[in-house]
Amino acid sequence: MVASSEPTLRDFMTELHVEEPDWIHVTTHETVVPDPLDTEAVKQAIIDNLTQIHDPEIPINIYDLGLIYDISVSEDGRAAILMTLTAPNCPVAGSLPQLVEKGAGLVPGVSEAKVELTWTPAWTIERASEDARFALDM
Repeated sequence: MVASSEPTLRDFMTELHVEEPDWIHVTTHETVVPDPLDTEAVKQAIIDNLTQIHDPEIPINIYDLGLIYDISVSEDGRAAILMTLTAPNCPVAGSLPQLVEKGAGLVPGVSEAKVELTWTPAWTIERASEDARFALDM
């Protein structure tokens, strides 16, 4: 098979860098995690951290943008996050889920954070919060 000299879509796509935020809920040696774990408080702390992550192409945080479909926290501190991206060919597809996993994992009480990327249902602007749509003039 002869390699084609025709440009492909990847030749035109630039890789974007997502800035790592200053995390709100960074674990320190002074952090006290209640027993039993307050899973709703941990979930809210995860959301707080995820609102610090912004899509590099859209000036809205990923939570308000509607990219986070579900967050669950088990009683032993395992966090599971179901998320999507604005498009399957998103240039931050390799880095954004890792950043979400890191942001969730830094929350006190989280023993493990796992992110699952899904394309079903596909993201649309209707998934964004009212504030996000207002900011985007939509």
